[in-house]
Amino acid sequence: MAEPIALLALTLDAAMGWPHALYLRIGHPVGLFARIIAEGERRWNDPARGDAARRTAGVATVLLLLAIAGGAGWALQALLEAVAGGWAWPLIAVLAWPGLAQRSLHDHVRAVAEALEQQNLPAARGAVGMIVGRDTADLDEAGIARAAIESLAESFCDGVVAPLFWLLVLGLPGIWMYKAINTADSMVGHREERWRAFGWAAARTDDALNLAPARFAAGLICLCGGRGWRIMWRDAHQHASPNAGWPEAAMAGALGLRLAGPMAYDGAVSDKPWIGEGERPAGAGDIRRALTVYARACLCLWIIAGGAAWAL
Repeated sequence: MAEPIALLALTLDAAMGWPHALYLRIGHPVGLFARIIAEGERRWNDPARGDAARRTAGVATVLLLLAIAGGAGWALQALLEAVAGGWAWPLIAVLAWPGLAQRSLHDHVRAVAEALEQQNLPAARGAVGMIVGRDTADLDEAGIARAAIESLAESFCDGVVAPLFWLLVLGLPGIWMYKAINTADSMVGHREERWRAFGWAAARTDDALNLAPARFAAGLICLCGGRGWRIMWRDAHQHASPNAGWPEAAMAGALGLRLAGPMAYDGAVSDKPWIGEGERPAGAGDIRRALTVYARACLCLWIIAGGAAWAL
């Protein structure tokens, strides 16, 4: 029987998230990745350099991140196994725990629902602005609710399913290599002129690492929502990302809502296609329903992690 590393890591994350007091004292492990990425971007992403040179620099940054995250994960796991033997697995789970985001994602999205329920639009805009990249200052209640639900669906993959997947596949090195690449994608994997060449490697690597998890996450959302399969298959490719559209379309189908659509970034409106169907505007109740689907899907992951520990 394999040690239930993934199950314990999920339990710790669900129980505590990443405690604020701990964050204030030592930060979060992804902060190290962010500093490496920011320094690489500052040094090597010079607009005066050609696209080929900047793309090569981006590839080097990705390889450096993988070497640091994977090498540190492998070394720590090997050290614990050598020192603690059969009791190494709880310590490995503790080191994997910060790579998961079940609790923090739920808490951030719930805060949006609570603000809308209190009819406090400024607070709701502030809360949703913590989890989305679009402009939020002019969002109405429906726009705020859609943004929160879309972030919940996409982050279910990025923050829970994909890290757990790579933990199960590659152990401690796997979860932290994934988190390093996902952090790089969020920081530089954009299509704007400044990042397009330098962030190409981060974006493409993140796409590859999320290929299976995104589709698995979408299936779990449909399963736990009791519907959504048709919308998932029909609209998953409406999203610009090859992966994010899957869980978002699944959630839209499960809730019977239209998500996405036109949205503003840095003052410029992007005319994105709608995902899903239905004419009624989204509201706080829909965020609550999405959180229920999310909680059920997380429970399924617990069952999968426990089953993997028992079977392997």
